[in-house]
Amino acid sequence: MDEQGFIYRRVEKQIMGLIDTQAIHPGDKLPSLRKLSHQLGVSIATVSQAYLELEKKGVLASRERCGFFLAPKALQMPAPARRPRPAMVPTVGTRSHLIQKVLEALGNKQLLPFGVACPAEELLPAKTLARLMNNGLRNQPTRALDYAPVSGDVELRRQIALRSLDAGISVNPDDILITNGAMEGLSIALRALTKPGDNVLIQSPSYFCLLQLLENCGLRAIEIPASTSGIEPADIQRAIERFSISAAILVPNFNNPDGSLTADGKKAEIVKLLSTHKIPLVEDDVYGEIYFGERRPATCKGFDSADEVIYCSSFSKTIAPGYRIGWMIPGRHYRKALELKTTTNICSAAPTQMAIAAFLREGYLERHLRRLRVAIHNQMESLLLSLHRHFPAETRASFPEGGASVWVELPAGIDGVEFFLKAREMGIGLAPGSIFSTQEKYDNFIRLSCTGVWNQAMEEGIEQLGALAREMS
Repeated sequence: MDEQGFIYRRVEKQIMGLIDTQAIHPGDKLPSLRKLSHQLGVSIATVSQAYLELEKKGVLASRERCGFFLAPKALQMPAPARRPRPAMVPTVGTRSHLIQKVLEALGNKQLLPFGVACPAEELLPAKTLARLMNNGLRNQPTRALDYAPVSGDVELRRQIALRSLDAGISVNPDDILITNGAMEGLSIALRALTKPGDNVLIQSPSYFCLLQLLENCGLRAIEIPASTSGIEPADIQRAIERFSISAAILVPNFNNPDGSLTADGKKAEIVKLLSTHKIPLVEDDVYGEIYFGERRPATCKGFDSADEVIYCSSFSKTIAPGYRIGWMIPGRHYRKALELKTTTNICSAAPTQMAIAAFLREGYLERHLRRLRVAIHNQMESLLLSLHRHFPAETRASFPEGGASVWVELPAGIDGVEFFLKAREMGIGLAPGSIFSTQEKYDNFIRLSCTGVWNQAMEEGIEQLGALAREMS
């Protein structure tokens, strides 16, 4: 975001901050290009670009020879008013059929892409990866066709170890295990730590594929509430006092679907608390790199002095969803994790590992991530403004500090599943809130993904959804 081409985003952020704090109101005139460029120490062209971008989003309106004004409906929606507290009881998931209907949107180009948290094609480094893949096939054809080591390509593990330092994790490449996406890592972790019938602590709401994984493993979920400020150690303590818990699976950084972020200090508390009670923690950090602030949030693994945290992540949300390259740092559970990996699929595909390793080694990742963060943040802002323009006044929505989805609370009485099915008939993908819990707690919620580039079709899609919400209210 520090690159010259993205400086205008700093100006946008300043203006959005003024709107959020109500320092400026709809109808107010904004400072002239010259005045704001002087105040912020940027060029007039940069301020002009920021104003034009905000005008495209509907935040500003220009008047000939008068300048720019705050548009009538520029305010963002309030956050969800309530956080349903799940009953603290062991629950077995029963959402598989509905989850499969939501997953039918994967690869379906006929649906507007609000239903799947997967970066749009235009945001992925397709040409660079294709070139690197071809180089690997041409220069090392035998290696590309052979089995990779069970633990993963050596160079890829080396690059991940270097990259992990940014997340506060110091790890030896030999302690990393390459997986087929983060989901395989989570599956291996659960199989290493639990047996059917065990209780697993999760936050609520929680990613539906994780709930389905628990269901398929015969495990029972103990749900604790997560607010916009993330997970509270006190809620974990209460669960520990009431139940025998075999493991915890948490997403402290930009949880899917609500985007909640747990403060770094609370992460340290959570790690210490679980370690004291000898409860292993599985950390899902697939969205940790998609942050909108100045720095990457810390990880629970970074506070793990007992080597008890199993860390899982992947490149599916940032570089190449179809390559299915993830990794895990199993800590003291490494041997068991390696055994389970071996008996699941022997190893991950060699050519894709080689291409991702080259992408990291040759320095492409950081520049790509800067552009991806800007694009996702930009779409999230556009989506929230569009929701405010088109949805009923009672609608509320989260505005996370990272991640790739917005958690929307529809007016009371609207059934999220019915809303999802009607939206599908209209050619619009989304995910109903009920699949993000094993309990009936989010019936009037939906998740909208923000992983593309905002366009007119998306604006019209949100307008259609808004009309549907009014009709169903």
